[in-house]
This record gives sequence, structure tokens and C-alpha cells, in this order.
Amino acid sequence: MPDFARHLPLSNRPRSNESGVTGDRRVAIADAVDEAARVLASVIEEEAEFEARARRFLEEAGLGTGAAGGSPSELLQLAETIRVGRRRNTRLLVHTVRALLVLGDSVEVEPRVPAHVSGAVALAATGSAPFERRAVLRGHTVRAVDEGWAFGNGPVLEGRGREIVRFVLALDDIPPLPVSSS
Repeated sequence: MPDFARHLPLSNRPRSNESGVTGDRRVAIADAVDEAARVLASVIEEEAEFEARARRFLEEAGLGTGAAGGSPSELLQLAETIRVGRRRNTRLLVHTVRALLVLGDSVEVEPRVPAHVSGAVALAATGSAPFERRAVLRGHTVRAVDEGWAFGNGPVLEGRGREIVRFVLALDDIPPLPVSSS
């Protein structure tokens, strides 16, 4: 092998177990539904209001509003069905996390979203974000200072992971900021 080949991407990188790498987002989506149930249960006591907000969450997430969803037990049952059901893609994860953040805003609770999920959502949503948001991020490396993920090439824009996800999903208008040159 020529000497320059060791500098090529993916040629001689250290080997590691990649069996857990998948495009299947069932577990992350199910965890987001579980988190929605937790958020709603922590602030809403009236059953009718709980069911209305749960159904709105499911509709915005693209998970339907049929028989599953409404009561806390139905949300938890739906999460388990998703967890063991058919494969789910990243696009559905983006919609689910967006619906979870909107739900959190409506009840004034910040939902928990794991760092690996927010990074995947930010990366995936960047490709389908509104033009003005893609224009801000194009040609930059976007880095979450608190969650340990980054994507892109070019000068660094950074912010908190939650703020970047909210910007990309058009929930906030505050973009990640350039790293100071000092």
C-alpha cells in the first residue's frame, strides 16, 4: 500500500464495534413519546386537557391520533409498540422531537432530549430547514458546546445543543454564533 493511503478518509482508521450503528430510530422515537407522557403528567392533572395535548403532540409528530394516545397509559403503550414495531426513519424522529419541544413550550417544561438524539435531529433537519436557516449554516461547522457533537466544514458556529436544534427546527430565531477569534 502506498504511503499516502494512510491519510485517506476511512482507510486505516482504528477498528471499533459498529454493530449499534443503524438508521432505525424506533428506540429514540419511543423514548420521545415516553418523555412527552412524563412532561404532560408532571404538569397536567385534568384528564381532558392531558388527552387534548397528547393528541396534539401525536398529530404534530406524525404518529396519528387514533385509538392509541390520549391517556398516560395509552401514550406509554404506544411508545412500547413503536419500540418493538417496524423500523422508523430519522425524518419521523425529527418530527417527533419537534413536537416534543413544542409540547414542552406549551406547558413551560423543558423536555429531556439525549445529546445523540439532538445531534441526529440537528443534522437531519438542516437538510430540510427553511432556506434562510440553511443559508446561515452553509459553509460552517456547527458545534454544540454542551453536548459534544458537531457537523459540517468551515468556520465554527457554536451554541448549546438545544438552541441549535430549536434554530434548525424554526422554533427560535437565535442562530449559533461564530467562535470568537481571541
